[in-house]
Amino acid sequence: MKFLKVLLCIVIVLAVVFVVGSFFLPKNYTVNRTIVINAPDHIIYKNIADFNEFYKWNPWAKMEPSAKVKFSGKPMLPNHLYEWKGKETGSGYMKILTVTPNRLVDMELKFLEPFESIADTKFEITPEGNSNKVTWTMSGDHNMISKWMCVFVSMDTMIGKDFENGLKSLKNKSEKGI
Repeated sequence: MKFLKVLLCIVIVLAVVFVVGSFFLPKNYTVNRTIVINAPDHIIYKNIADFNEFYKWNPWAKMEPSAKVKFSGKPMLPNHLYEWKGKETGSGYMKILTVTPNRLVDMELKFLEPFESIADTKFEITPEGNSNKVTWTMSGDHNMISKWMCVFVSMDTMIGKDFENGLKSLKNKSEKGI
């Protein structure tokens, strides 16, 4: 009986530390990467804002090409939708919220499985000499569990490399003019 009381006290203390400690951890995150692409802005924009083209350079589509995908809505316009469901990549969708042609694509990224979360994802295209600089940014709010996960591995560490690989693929595709 004494063992159970001690165990219960330990569990309660850990739960309190978990909950109270989460109030002191960052509430949100931002991850971004930038690359310079030697291609016209309209080609880069199409490769981002048309999910049929986005899918061809998307690093997570390359990770699990067998995932089921569906595209709907009019490409390069608000409400254009890309949905996926896979064993490795889980399930979710990306939906275009707003666009500024050849300059900005703002999307809602929602993961449904394995954990539900929502993030704002933006692609900004800005002229840089004869080229264009593309900045990919994702930001969102942490829930209590992701706050603690990020104590050990930051969101930047978790997805930064995927952003870099994706931007390299976008650069390669766009510079080929496709």
